[in-house]
Amino acid sequence: MRTRMTTTMARLLASAAILAGGAAHAQESGDGPLVGEVAADGEGEAVAQEIVVTGSRIRSTNVTTAAPIIEVGQQAVEDRGYVSAAEALNDLPSAVPQLNQADGSGESSGSGQQFPNLFNLGPGRTLTLINGRRMVTSSSGIGAPGGVGDAQVDSNIIPLGLLRRVEVYQGGGAAVYGSDAIAGVVNYILRDDFTGVELDGQTGISDRGDYETYALRGTAGTDFADGRGNVAVDVGWSSSPILRFTDRPLSNLGRLTVNNPEDTGPDDGIPQVREIFNARFWPFNANGVVFTNPAPPPNFLTQLDGHPIQFAPDGSIVPYDTGTLAGIPFASGGDGFPYQQLAGLRTGVERLTGTMVGHYDLTDRIRVSTELLYAKTEGTEIPQGNSRTVLNAGSYAGPIAFTVDNPFLTDQARAALIEANPAFAGGRPLFLSKLFLDLVPDPSQRTKTETYRAVLGLDGTFDVGDREFYWDISGSYSRVDGQRRSWEVVNSRFDNAIDAVRSGGQIVCAINADADPSNDDPSCAPINPFGNGNVSAEAREYVSTIAGIDWTNEQVDVLATLGGTLFTLPGGDVQFSAAYEHRDESARFDPLEANREGSFGAGAQQVPQSGSYNTDELSGELLIPLVGEGFTLPLVHSLEAKGAFRYVDNSLAGKENVWDLGLRWQPVRDVTLRASRSRNFRAPTLTQLLVPTSEGLDAAGIDPCDADRIAGGPNPDIRRANCLALFEANPGYGVDADGAGAGLSADERLARFQSGSENFQRALITSRGNPDLRNEISDTFTYGIVIAPSFVPGLTITADRVEIDLEDGLSLFTTENFAATCFDDPTPDPAFCNAFTRLAAPDGVSPGGTIVTGTTTTVNAGEIRYRGEVYAIEYAFRPGEWFGGDDLGRVRLGINATHNTLLERSVTGSTFVREDDTSLAPEWVGRFNLVYDKGPLRLTYQADYRGETRAGPDATIENNPNPILEGNTVHNVSAQLDLGDFVLRGGIDNLTDKSPSYPQIAYGDILGRRFFVGVKIRLK
Repeated sequence: MRTRMTTTMARLLASAAILAGGAAHAQESGDGPLVGEVAADGEGEAVAQEIVVTGSRIRSTNVTTAAPIIEVGQQAVEDRGYVSAAEALNDLPSAVPQLNQADGSGESSGSGQQFPNLFNLGPGRTLTLINGRRMVTSSSGIGAPGGVGDAQVDSNIIPLGLLRRVEVYQGGGAAVYGSDAIAGVVNYILRDDFTGVELDGQTGISDRGDYETYALRGTAGTDFADGRGNVAVDVGWSSSPILRFTDRPLSNLGRLTVNNPEDTGPDDGIPQVREIFNARFWPFNANGVVFTNPAPPPNFLTQLDGHPIQFAPDGSIVPYDTGTLAGIPFASGGDGFPYQQLAGLRTGVERLTGTMVGHYDLTDRIRVSTELLYAKTEGTEIPQGNSRTVLNAGSYAGPIAFTVDNPFLTDQARAALIEANPAFAGGRPLFLSKLFLDLVPDPSQRTKTETYRAVLGLDGTFDVGDREFYWDISGSYSRVDGQRRSWEVVNSRFDNAIDAVRSGGQIVCAINADADPSNDDPSCAPINPFGNGNVSAEAREYVSTIAGIDWTNEQVDVLATLGGTLFTLPGGDVQFSAAYEHRDESARFDPLEANREGSFGAGAQQVPQSGSYNTDELSGELLIPLVGEGFTLPLVHSLEAKGAFRYVDNSLAGKENVWDLGLRWQPVRDVTLRASRSRNFRAPTLTQLLVPTSEGLDAAGIDPCDADRIAGGPNPDIRRANCLALFEANPGYGVDADGAGAGLSADERLARFQSGSENFQRALITSRGNPDLRNEISDTFTYGIVIAPSFVPGLTITADRVEIDLEDGLSLFTTENFAATCFDDPTPDPAFCNAFTRLAAPDGVSPGGTIVTGTTTTVNAGEIRYRGEVYAIEYAFRPGEWFGGDDLGRVRLGINATHNTLLERSVTGSTFVREDDTSLAPEWVGRFNLVYDKGPLRLTYQADYRGETRAGPDATIENNPNPILEGNTVHNVSAQLDLGDFVLRGGIDNLTDKSPSYPQIAYGDILGRRFFVGVKIRLK
């Protein structure tokens, strides 16, 4: 331990020295994101007054903390033209950007909510506070599939007009604030002294003429009662649009990787997968592809004159170009459904916030204060469409069977089908494979939340003898009402409407034409499935239903603190803070009728559910100045120790004790060495504990035994050996859906195996909560150095090491996780291998060995190990002082970076995956800020850097044709002109139109070059 610490400290010191050398001629800081140490006033100039800094409830004039803090000032938000606090957090090198963006895997772009995620430990492990107080979670809680339901606060609800700064405490914080503070704490600090009236408007657009953004804000505040009180109100609105994959060149490539037939083995230097472009789902498209059997092998495509056939948009039969086949279901080119049209690229977000803050001094020593917040956010995404395809045979979205007697067939189509096979004239069925674009009124999905929060507090001071103490009592009520809505297709109604016949000269639903009137459904309108855009409005209305969930999260929090000076040592005052907190949390999940009935999709029936818990927590902090003020020693200018302890009694998760110990040592005035050691925790959420059991057909996810996955994972040799043993014991595994491959050796069958449920809903998945969950625990160690040389005024350099070890992690286990654990572990737990089952032999649709049942739940099994450093330089100076004192303005320079050296994660605690040096945790992430001020003019430049990294945790040339992502740097500039009553601003984001690093569409800025202009009007 000592050797590791000494080595790392030496590296920190060396890095700090290098940064200091570079800073002597060009440096920054301040009202851009203040990194390193927090400034008391948020503008980079420390003031000598007692304040509370995130990470402690003790009031102190010393803003240098035992653990690293990074700050984003309100001015930085204006400089960059941000319309939400989430955008500012995305700039932090220690945070993983939350972009509301699809990653190219086929999943949609997200709900529109954005949660901070420090060090990529997961959004649920970063605690969010507003003015040092907890907030109710914004996410869907108990209704989240599989019990994800982390306690997260959407950054979109923060009012920018009253935002003073954002303080980010990096590494722990649970001893002071409680559950969830494992990676750190994000504290939004609002202004309580705003006076005057400000109106602010901004608009932006990309240089491609799209991605229009708008923001309006009005803020008004006034002092009253001769300055004893202040009240301020802020109302803000902003909007950003949906983007599609086709809107940007990189995402429009339609790039996928498929099995590479040229691969000869695990050590040949040839990737086991190859790239294809203009990727298409060849078995279906929006017009309809015709099959002779309800299964996807290409030999089942209906042929006419030696060519596969499809329907044209008008319903006629035309030749079908499959493109260059790359297995099932993908092809390059052709007439299949384009991969890049499967889901949206970016979620559109609209937000409305209304906030009031106020305080009044009842006496000179007692203040009453309040905060009222309302926020409404709505995210609109484009999920995958309504599919009735041969790929999903056997599920709710099976292929459409029809005969040549279908009344919607044109004469040309009927004749062509009979020509293809005369047996069709005798009633032999055909099968239509199609993704409908016109089956529902609106293909988008909307997630809306309304957040309400009210805080009432009293705080003050009192004296005992010659010592002053401060106290605070506050109560808050927070509530989130959320809803998710999408149009879905009722399966039974679709079956009615697709079965059309001619009766009395009219095309009607068959159930209305038979002799049994008890089956009639007068509202049934028949569907014309042939071609695109031919579904009538009446049929669309009949088969469509609104589906979704409503959820309510509520929180009542009572917090009482007491602090002050206990006694005085030769080194200074011994200060303390004690706190009691009681919190009630509740969640309710109400699925809509369609969800309760399981009438659409995979047929999973969702059950209304609710739950609650309460927690009582006691905490205390002690700050002990061992050496300082008038009492110094050689090489000890000051020495300060800090301790914090918290006792937690949670009605569901039980009792927990967590603590934090810190030390600050100044050998000389200009240098501070600091270290902290803490034990932190995260309690399971109501969702993870209580989400009701449901069953439904779904994709099983990646199967480690697939031919194109067998060489992956953290232990490829073990994976292959375990899969081979399984195939040797089961001769039906690896036999193709049509029976091909029977009689081959286990090794040969394994080499050709492609699971039938990786991407398609063929596995019966059971999702459930786990009432036996415990708290997850982490141990955090930070240590570093702060250099503020008196001979270079305005310069601060910080370098800190962060080490986090987490155990009993709350891990969401999906079928994919169970399978990976089973085959990547040399001695797997039988419970993990029994959590899913496989098809014993081919069934005509899927090959033998396809996963057919699975499980999704949360367990206490995860482990995470994180190691990294955070570096910062801040330097503010006036160049004129170098040249005779002329006023040449002020320059502020800043460099801050995160060096991720280890991020090792295991969902089970036995098989670890290295996620450091990947796109989500690159080895180096950095930012450079330059700000120039002179009179009314302000100019800024920012460079965001993400270093060269691996494409994935196990990326090598053997399993990835592009295993390395190039480094990516995005440049941004802005200007502001303060004319007194008017402040004009404008800027260019991504000045050089830098694309993300190929082929990862999220490693960099997919939006491209964008412009924004804004104006602030100050009214008297």
